[in-house]
Amino acid sequence: MNETIDQPAVPNHANMLALIAMPGSEAFTARVDNYLRKWRDTDESFILPVSLPRFATGDGKVVLEESARSRDIFIICDPYNYSVTYNIRGFTNHMSPDDHYQNIIRVISAVNGKTANISVLMTMLYGSRQDDRHTRESLDCAMALRQLERCGVKNIITFDAHDPRVQNAVPLISFDNLFPNYQMLKALLSNINDIDLHSDSIVIISPDAGGVRRCLRLSEPLNLEIGMFYKQRDTRNVVGGNNKIERHRYIGNSLEGRDVIIVDDILATGGSLIDSFYKLKELGAKRIFVFITFGMFTQGYSVFDKAYSEGAFNRIFISNLTYHMVEKEERPYICNVDLSKYASYIIDCIHKGMSISDVLNPADKIKILLASLESDRAIR
Repeated sequence: MNETIDQPAVPNHANMLALIAMPGSEAFTARVDNYLRKWRDTDESFILPVSLPRFATGDGKVVLEESARSRDIFIICDPYNYSVTYNIRGFTNHMSPDDHYQNIIRVISAVNGKTANISVLMTMLYGSRQDDRHTRESLDCAMALRQLERCGVKNIITFDAHDPRVQNAVPLISFDNLFPNYQMLKALLSNINDIDLHSDSIVIISPDAGGVRRCLRLSEPLNLEIGMFYKQRDTRNVVGGNNKIERHRYIGNSLEGRDVIIVDDILATGGSLIDSFYKLKELGAKRIFVFITFGMFTQGYSVFDKAYSEGAFNRIFISNLTYHMVEKEERPYICNVDLSKYASYIIDCIHKGMSISDVLNPADKIKILLASLESDRAIR
C-alpha cells in the first residue's frame, strides 16, 4: 500500500507580478528583478516599462508601455535622488522629493484601477523628516500616506522610517518598515577581519535619544552595551536646512580601548557625526565604524576627508537605498551595502501572500552569522 504524503498548501499568486521603476531607481529595481527572475527560474523580466515625458512648461505625465490589468504592481521609488533632472523653460531642474512623490501618484492614476493590487516601495519614506508637529507646521509624511491610501495602495514598504509611529496615519493598510542591521553587520565582518564582537571589546552608540530603539535592534542579538549622545536641537528654527544643536554630550560606560559602532538612519551634512567622532576619540575609543541607512552627504565629502585623514574614524557603511554623489571616485572610507536582495524577499513574500515576520526580524540570522564566525575562527 502506497503511503500518501500531504503536500503543503501553495499560496495563490496567479496575478502577474510587475515592477515599476521610478526615475533614479532603475538600477536598484534591476537588481530586484534579477533576484526575482532567478528564484522563479525565468528569463522574462518583471519590470513594466513606463515613460515619463515632460512638457516645456515642466508639467509631467506617466504613460504605461504595457497593460497593467490584473497585475500586482510594485512601484519602486527613491524620493531623494536629486541626480534626476528635467528641462523647464530652458533651465535644468533637479527633481525634488515632491517631484518623485508626484510621479508615484501619476503611475497610480495611469493604471486606472485595473490592477489586482498596488504596493509602493519607497526606499526612504517621503516626508519622513517632517513626521511630527512642534508648532503651526505641516505634517507632510502623514498627509502623503493618507493620499496613497485613498488612491488604493494596499502596501507601503520602506526602510528605517525616521519615526515608525507615522504609520498610525494609515492603520488600515499594510506598512512594513525594514532595518538593514543584518546586511550592515555582514558587510562589517567582510571588510574588517579582526573585528571582535564581544561586549568588552565593542559598544553600539546612538547619536541621539531618538535612535536608541534603532540601536537596540542591533545590540540585543549581539548582547552588546549601548551608549548614546544627548543631542538637544533648536526645533523651532531651521538654519541652512538644519536645526542647530544646542547641547551634545556622551552618556554611557567607558570606551577606553574599545571599538565603536555608531548606528543612524540619515547622514545629511554630517556636522554632528563629525563632532561625535572627535568626542569619542577623546573618550578613548579605539576604532569608529558607522552604519548609515541613508548616506546623503548634502554638503559633500570635504569634512569627512579631513576627519578621516586625522584618524577620527575608520569606515562608514552606507546602503544603496538612496543616491549619493560620487566625486570622481568613491572614498576609501565608504563601504556600500546592497539592500536589493532584502527588498526582493519582501516583494516576493507579499506577492505570494506569505508571512514576512521572519524577514522583518533578522535577529536569528544575526545569531547564525555570529555562530558561523566563531566556527571559522576556531578552525583557524
